[in-house]
Amino acid sequence: MNNAEFRDKYAIDINVDPYTLPLETLDPCHPSLFEHDKLWPYFERLRKEDPVHLTPDSMFGPYWSVTKYHDIMHVDTHHDIFSSDINQGGIRMGGRPIENPEEQNAMFHLPMFIMQDPPVHDQQRAVVAPSFTPKRLQELKELIRERAAKILDDLPRNEEFNWVRKVSVELTGQMLATIFGVPQEDRHKLIHWSDTVENIGNPEVFETPEQGFQELWKCFEYFDAVWKERQAMSEPGDDLISTLVHGESTKDMPPNEFLGNMLLLIVGGNDTTRNSITGGVLALNQNPDQYQKLQANHHLVPKMVPEIIRWQSPVAHMCRTAVKPTELGGKQISPGDKVVMWYISGNRDEEVIENANQFIIDRPNPRQHLSFGFGIHRCVGNRLGEMQLNVLWEEIMKRFDKVEVVGDPTYLKSNFIHGITDLPVMIHD
Repeated sequence: MNNAEFRDKYAIDINVDPYTLPLETLDPCHPSLFEHDKLWPYFERLRKEDPVHLTPDSMFGPYWSVTKYHDIMHVDTHHDIFSSDINQGGIRMGGRPIENPEEQNAMFHLPMFIMQDPPVHDQQRAVVAPSFTPKRLQELKELIRERAAKILDDLPRNEEFNWVRKVSVELTGQMLATIFGVPQEDRHKLIHWSDTVENIGNPEVFETPEQGFQELWKCFEYFDAVWKERQAMSEPGDDLISTLVHGESTKDMPPNEFLGNMLLLIVGGNDTTRNSITGGVLALNQNPDQYQKLQANHHLVPKMVPEIIRWQSPVAHMCRTAVKPTELGGKQISPGDKVVMWYISGNRDEEVIENANQFIIDRPNPRQHLSFGFGIHRCVGNRLGEMQLNVLWEEIMKRFDKVEVVGDPTYLKSNFIHGITDLPVMIHD
């Protein structure tokens, strides 16, 4: 099947009311639903009528949608049943099992610790985790504040600009360069490689996936040089690359695994924070009563930040592969089945989160969300992401009466990263 035939087969009318479709035909994974912000009624109906839902044929193959909070937590915390292993297909939709991994072209097989099961996952994660301890975060906090302040002070006043490029990308890019210990002038390379990971299968960006992987190999060449430089240092630094260089379970990684883990850390440090920064501005403008509440009480920032992360749900899904027969939500799951945890849906589950379809910046339990995952794969840098958002909003509220959205957002065409690529705004002092 060529690309045109494939697109025709899985074409979708985004304006159809999903409640008018036969339940068994619902397929919420189509990227166009996310690109046009039409996903919400699909998940609302599935939560109500079929919380563990089989789509037998989709552009990503057959899969189960898990749409309710507690079912998602069950999958996320039972890694002995639901595998993340890259050899089983990995963590995002479309991943198929690798039958002979040793025969795979290294360029196309990129293991990373999030795509591993214990014990390999636990060993490699343990090497990375010390880079995100409370002590290390406190050391970074004032640096983040200085950079956030400069970014905000340099913004144009009373004229339209793209918040994503001027603020969200800039702050996360600077932070990534700091964590990796690379020059600040290289931060845009990191952002580019993060965007490449998301666009690798997009024919509008790369004619073939091979072209995308060739672009990512530049990332390997860059960090391979950094790795060798860190190896040659007599005293290890406190950056993340130095930590990996000297970690027992990471110092001898083959090139493709090294690249895989670098891309994981780049994407994890960029996409979630960047899209939450943007999503917060949009949410406050869409809910002016909440913006007024914040303007009246800046001390609400620490409660608002996790609510922004819940509301945005920057990682829309994670996928697992069943390795044992099991039952979930009254459905029989077989070994080899793809099971998709829709975090973006679980975060709107009204049976668990009161008024889940409302953006409320002073919720009594704001961290009751799924955006960072649960269990052994919970986001290792979640506190750093929260801290960046906290500091940024503290600095915004010191300076500006309002960041006003003056045009429609442009959403990323992806069912994995729930992202915004353009948000036109204007600042009023």
